[in-house]
Amino acid sequence: MNIARYQWVDALRGLSMVWMTVFHLCFDLANAGLIQANFYQDPRWTVQRTCILSLFLLCAGAGQAIALAQAQTWQRFGRRWLQILGCALLVSAGSYLMFPNSFIYFGVLHGMAVMLLITRFVGARARSLWLLGAALIALQWLAPWAINAGWWHSALNQPSLNWLGLISIKPITEDYVPLVPWLGVMLWGMAAMQWILSRAATHALQQADVAALRPLAFLGRWSLTYYLLHQPVMLGALWLWQRV
Repeated sequence: MNIARYQWVDALRGLSMVWMTVFHLCFDLANAGLIQANFYQDPRWTVQRTCILSLFLLCAGAGQAIALAQAQTWQRFGRRWLQILGCALLVSAGSYLMFPNSFIYFGVLHGMAVMLLITRFVGARARSLWLLGAALIALQWLAPWAINAGWWHSALNQPSLNWLGLISIKPITEDYVPLVPWLGVMLWGMAAMQWILSRAATHALQQADVAALRPLAFLGRWSLTYYLLHQPVMLGALWLWQRV
């Protein structure tokens, strides 16, 4: 079964890819010593990362709402899920070669693999995705307090459990996208799209084709492939440029 596309959702996902590319290019330049930037503490960069990731996960949640509304089969979902999981493992392997002391063990693709399974089960059953999402987002502030107060065990900070996001100490890793708070963001994307799909103008939104959005929409439809390839291409180009 083919899932009908919504151009504006693909375009928003494509926009997050473009923004991410600029962000990663600046990171690569800083890592090569060509510019000065602190991507771990400077709000100019940390806030950008939050915005990019939020936009991407909102679109992922919207995509799941569309898939459920159009009765996407488990077989089709499973094929896509396995692709994401495979790419997550490649990201871990590649980052280990570059950053062995801070490699990515639970980044955006790892998080998405888990979150998509959860949204697949929860999306059509939860009475209020808005409230559930808000609770998960709020836990990012509650968890440090609960651990420091001794209410929750500090073992939640260990790599074996910190993928949950219930931490008081941020782990040393190049990309970290735990369930708390990011599952909440994805659920909000699903909730927003479910509301949109319930409106009378949904058919018109699905049929809309804006020429100016086609490049971004095309990029958004191939976001997984692009995500996997953009850094090796940029790093290779930077390596060649430094040696010419």
